[in-house]
Amino acid sequence: MTGPGPALTSGPLAGVKVIDLSAVVSGPMCAGLLADQGADVIKVETPQGDLTRVIGPAKGDITSLFASLNRGKRSIVLDLKQAEAQAVLRGLLEQADVLIENFRPGALARLGFGFDAVAALNPRLVYLSISGYGPSGPYAGQRVYDTVIQAVAGVADAHPHPETGEPLLQRTLVCDKVTALTAAQAVTAALYERDRAAERGGSGRGQLVQLAMLDATVAFLWPEAFYNHGFLDQPPAPVPEYGATLRLWRASDGWFSLVTPQDDEFAAMCRAFDCTELIVDVRFASIPARRVHQQVLRAMLEPVVAAQPVAHWLRRLAEEGAPAGRVNTKAGLPDDPQIRHNRTLVDTDHPGLGRLRSPRMAARGARRGSVEGAACRHGDHGATPAPGRAQPRHPARAGPQLGADRRAAGEPGRAVKRWWPSERAAQHSGRQVIRGSPAG
Repeated sequence: MTGPGPALTSGPLAGVKVIDLSAVVSGPMCAGLLADQGADVIKVETPQGDLTRVIGPAKGDITSLFASLNRGKRSIVLDLKQAEAQAVLRGLLEQADVLIENFRPGALARLGFGFDAVAALNPRLVYLSISGYGPSGPYAGQRVYDTVIQAVAGVADAHPHPETGEPLLQRTLVCDKVTALTAAQAVTAALYERDRAAERGGSGRGQLVQLAMLDATVAFLWPEAFYNHGFLDQPPAPVPEYGATLRLWRASDGWFSLVTPQDDEFAAMCRAFDCTELIVDVRFASIPARRVHQQVLRAMLEPVVAAQPVAHWLRRLAEEGAPAGRVNTKAGLPDDPQIRHNRTLVDTDHPGLGRLRSPRMAARGARRGSVEGAACRHGDHGATPAPGRAQPRHPARAGPQLGADRRAAGEPGRAVKRWWPSERAAQHSGRQVIRGSPAG
């Protein structure tokens, strides 16, 4: 590709038009997943820009975090406190399929863009509202970030320090990202329901989809992290928490993971470690027995494992059929042979930034989308300046034609359809600045 913005591709969501009003991680990642699958996404930012533009290593106003979450989108700047910007947004929403927002509950409605107001403009629109705790309730108005939800949802308690029992935070944005995955599935389900209803002669109306990070995280944790809390009537005796005894194994030159919950896998491990006498040891002869004597088993095997390198043990465990894998460092991950074989990571040329590396779409199908669209600089594709505010500092850059219809991909010379107000965009200091009411 030759410029930042969406790569013109097909994909299962080709033709779906998305307005991304969200910021930070959960909403932008959701919109990015839709873009990966072919949706045409316009990211609407404030004059200050998304917070993730300043988190992590950066080149100009693009960090690697921002680039990963916002690839394949256009970027426009709107100060929604100004009437001019509100008019532009209404024009976009009239023709959109999806709106994504993660303002605090009620904030967008106070600007005139609550669900009822937007549905009156465009009854077919799917309106995704992401919040920390939900639209109402004792915590609803509070600000949250991922680590706050980790605490409230039980993530920290589910991952205690193995020696002290102190609750620990995960060093990844697990709540934000599981919310994004849940949100993307909910949006596509709502679009499917809308279009199926229209095909059957129904209204074909969109709907409000409300998603709390708290709810998404609890649902994600529940199956195993809360398995001692599922039975309410005459509950059975609790068992050790899932993962309580799981630890990595240290070889002579590194670490690997090994888990053997089934009898045949335990036997395979014993053969690999040349400790076949343990297979018939009554302390380890069944799953319940191994659970009781886990620490004894560990103490017996750790010296054996420490005597050989990781590669030796992975080869032997694979030969015997025991599930095991090397602990890859972040720097070493791209060179893992399975990562390379799967082409899990893709490198994309970005004008002015060089190559950017990110994962491809994890799911592959015959009609897959693309991750080749690069992330945009702040306001690359238009802005409405607020009175008295300076223009964003980045000059105009080459990029895809505004509002390009993805269905025109691969047909040079074909006139592309515009669906947002580029016709009324004017040149301002070398940048495209939306000045008037949106085009219909």
